[in-house]
Amino acid sequence: MLLDSTTIETTVGTHLAAAYRSVRALTEVLAAPLLAEDQVIQSMPDVSPTKWHRAHVTWFFETFLLQPAVAGYRPVDAAYAYLFNSYYEAAGPRHPRAERGLLSRPSVAEIGAYRARVDEAMIDWLESDALTPAQRELVTLGLHHEQQHQELLLMDIKHVFATNPIRPPYRTDGAPPEPERAGTTAASLRFLDDMPFGMVEVGREPAAAGFGFAFDNESPRHEQYVRPFGIADRLVTNGEWLAFMADGGYRRPELWLSDGWACVNQHGWHAPLYWQPAPDASTPDAWELYTLDGMGPVRHDEPVVHVSFFEADAYARWAGARLPTEFEWEVAAIAAERRGVPFAGNLLAGGRLHPAPAPAPRHPAATQLRQLCGDVWEWTASPYLPYPGFHVAEGAVGEYNGKFMNGQYVLRGGCAVTPPGHIRPTYRNFFPPHARWAFAGLRLAR
Repeated sequence: MLLDSTTIETTVGTHLAAAYRSVRALTEVLAAPLLAEDQVIQSMPDVSPTKWHRAHVTWFFETFLLQPAVAGYRPVDAAYAYLFNSYYEAAGPRHPRAERGLLSRPSVAEIGAYRARVDEAMIDWLESDALTPAQRELVTLGLHHEQQHQELLLMDIKHVFATNPIRPPYRTDGAPPEPERAGTTAASLRFLDDMPFGMVEVGREPAAAGFGFAFDNESPRHEQYVRPFGIADRLVTNGEWLAFMADGGYRRPELWLSDGWACVNQHGWHAPLYWQPAPDASTPDAWELYTLDGMGPVRHDEPVVHVSFFEADAYARWAGARLPTEFEWEVAAIAAERRGVPFAGNLLAGGRLHPAPAPAPRHPAATQLRQLCGDVWEWTASPYLPYPGFHVAEGAVGEYNGKFMNGQYVLRGGCAVTPPGHIRPTYRNFFPPHARWAFAGLRLAR
């Protein structure tokens, strides 16, 4: 199954019914290669079964839109409010997150019927053109919420399949890999020092202020002081990560934060997640890794992916650099756009479903930022905290982002499984520092 931009266009436009159909259809496209047995597995507490993702995003529309807005609407099944609530305390009690994989019922087929029933009611309501501005905003939030779960669906099924001893591929008809390109070495990485600094404006105003959609954690727009800095023109590659490993990177406590070193020893980390020594390894750097297309060799020219914040921070220290702050990253991305580098890249619509090597500069002396959008979510040095003046929205949807602003780090830029129309320079993703199953990598700064 190849994904292309004509079949998975998900930009949320002015016609909400069309946007709704497009986003909902993409979720089913992504689930289509999976057997019913695949859709019920939960391989660790952070992973949710595919069936649960499909049901939860449907529950969101039913609970927060259809029930309060459509007269006479009744939930498809009252039990779903308990089974498919994720973390909304105001919406009532919920099934424990770590036990989602224990739910053999409702069946995959019943979840499909649930989606169809809710879709029919939602489209009828959307096409009635009876929505208030606040309801239109909430529908748009629901669509972006489903896009987040589309990315999670692929992240999670990758972990499910990687823990299976036979390592089944998610798809069998992906494009064959292109030949590895030489020259993507540490020597070819450049730091660009002509970035904006001083008092800069960051963040984004909400859609209600006349701008396009943004999550609440991206606002309010505010001033931030940024010291002069340099940022790498591309992402760190597998080849560079192998050099870190060969130099004892996972065995040198002086490179690691205390909690990171504890993770190394507790979990036996010695390489990125999904890497394993090649069966016929003749050299120390002969590794293979699991991708959504199955097992394959570790390519030196591809960006490293599935590393934690702790690993990214240790690598940066080993390389004599550091991770950028989220504000440095944002001003660099916006500066690149102003210099003619579009905020576009290897996202879900391209169908690769895996990081791609950095595109070559326009000419040998070119100094331009590459890979700012797509490929891997980029760890930053910034803890996930509210912007000055941030206010949590009223009601259950106020729990969407604000309650998680503790103990996590910000990532920027999107990844190879991020849906199109769902990423922008101000987007703030976040994960705990030990997380490795996300499509996360790094860019250096100094």
